[in-house]
Amino acid sequence: MIGRERELLAMKHIEPDRVPVQCQLTMGHFMVNTPYEPHEIWFDTEIFADALVTMARRYNFDGFLVLLGPGRPKNYLEENVVSRKNEEDGYWLTWKNGDRTWFVWDDFPHHFPKDETKPQRADFKTFDPDKDMDYVDDYLGYLWNIRHHVFELPGKGHKGLITRLDGYPDYYSRMWDILKTKNIDDLALHASIYSPLTHYFELFGYEQALMGFIMDPMKAHAILDRFVDHVITWSLKQISWGACAVDHSSAFVGSSFISRAMYKEYVVPYERRVNEAIKNTGCVVYTHTCGSIMDRLDLLVETGTQGIDTLDPPPLGDGDLAVAKRDFGDKLFFKGNMDSVALLELKSEAEVEQMVRQTIEIGKQGAGFILDAACAIAPHVEPWKMEMLVPLAEKYGSYK
Repeated sequence: MIGRERELLAMKHIEPDRVPVQCQLTMGHFMVNTPYEPHEIWFDTEIFADALVTMARRYNFDGFLVLLGPGRPKNYLEENVVSRKNEEDGYWLTWKNGDRTWFVWDDFPHHFPKDETKPQRADFKTFDPDKDMDYVDDYLGYLWNIRHHVFELPGKGHKGLITRLDGYPDYYSRMWDILKTKNIDDLALHASIYSPLTHYFELFGYEQALMGFIMDPMKAHAILDRFVDHVITWSLKQISWGACAVDHSSAFVGSSFISRAMYKEYVVPYERRVNEAIKNTGCVVYTHTCGSIMDRLDLLVETGTQGIDTLDPPPLGDGDLAVAKRDFGDKLFFKGNMDSVALLELKSEAEVEQMVRQTIEIGKQGAGFILDAACAIAPHVEPWKMEMLVPLAEKYGSYK
């Protein structure tokens, strides 16, 4: 059985030959374990596509998440970087527009615009959802976190770009186009999208966005409503390019950040519309969310999602895989729950085997389970640990 078939069966609660394995890797993990430099990982689509496939093959994953979804234009770095300055713990790139970015060898970069007085986030008080939604990419704080910082994106004057199926630049599909040339038809490719609420948070910044719920809930709802159209459009595009599942990232909706009441009001109706549009294509959709969510699994079901990623156990969250499968295993599949903090700290193969076996034996019952860490694999998790996962899934996760 090939990986794509294995995952699709598991996500439909049908027993495959064994528990599938697919872990999301941090960007730092790619940087540490491939020969590429951080700015190449971030801004060269050919290089990052190669890194995705290289690591998936090295660890024998059944599929992988296609991160950095909007591709970069060809020769993007050559045409936009004007200088580099190396320092002891990293390096600076200066871009042709005068911005600078600080890169370290195992983590996210930090971007510094040339004009630091220019607002990096929209002002909730003055933002007009009837007039300003078409220009959200003009805010660097939003652009960096949603588009992962691509210069020369269409901005003002490109009215309706974010919701028109024909509105995306051609290079947006480059990652998917390149992956089609890499002989990976056996693997399940998952698209990555951000929830309407995540777009809302990144547009205004988290403090201002949360205050908006209290100060002007009608405006907050109007903005979320507009973002739904964009998220659906981007989802459908990636499905048309070859995604067999969609990771609907709604990371900051745990009980330590927003209440159940806020989740029901500001998350459920908007994610439901996105999820239903995805399911109407025949594609699978699941929700990536972090932290403590055991008190709102019923509300997650109300969004129409088909699965949960990552169900973080303590200390990252309050995820209890056995309880979640008992109460919602007929409605949701689960991807994750392997303690990523412990995985980083474990020293021996026996310790890794014990943790993985325990997770598999709980998760495999009734199918509907994909082995993954709770949130992404940290940069310095040793590859030998990752190389153990599929053999252990074959040993303990067989359905035969």
